[in-house]
Amino acid sequence: MKPGRILVAEHDGIYLLKLNGDVRVTLCASIAEYLEKIFSGVSPQEVYVDLLDAECVDSTTLGLLARLALHTQKKFHFKTRLLCNNRNILRMFETMDIDCLFDILDTTQAPTLKPAELVPGELDEEVVRQQVLEAHKLLVKLNPQLMGEFYDLITSLEAGN
Repeated sequence: MKPGRILVAEHDGIYLLKLNGDVRVTLCASIAEYLEKIFSGVSPQEVYVDLLDAECVDSTTLGLLARLALHTQKKFHFKTRLLCNNRNILRMFETMDIDCLFDILDTTQAPTLKPAELVPGELDEEVVRQQVLEAHKLLVKLNPQLMGEFYDLITSLEAGN
């Protein structure tokens, strides 16, 4: 698998978060930073998550994407648009019960923005631990059936391990 990369773009209220390769927890701090930019910036007109070139996304990434989708629905009253044609990734969205939070689009509906790579910063272990914990708690809140799968992880992270 190709190493994960994050690309981002914004123009006239249209935000794009493009994930490439194998996206894992080590990139989540950068994803969370970009989400904060969306949350605190000019009210977006549209938000896209492009997973067309993603090979794999982990559960922490899914939790962060769910957070983005919930925020855009509650604050801006529209759904985040998800560009994805990878059946395995789409199945993960369905299994986590978060597919309904997104408008899932085909590739012809992609924005024409030119994204730039978001260079990951220094990893703060405590910040990453908190982001992983919050992401998994959100996934369990959205789908309580996941508690069995994430119980040990959540308990360990809450204990500071």
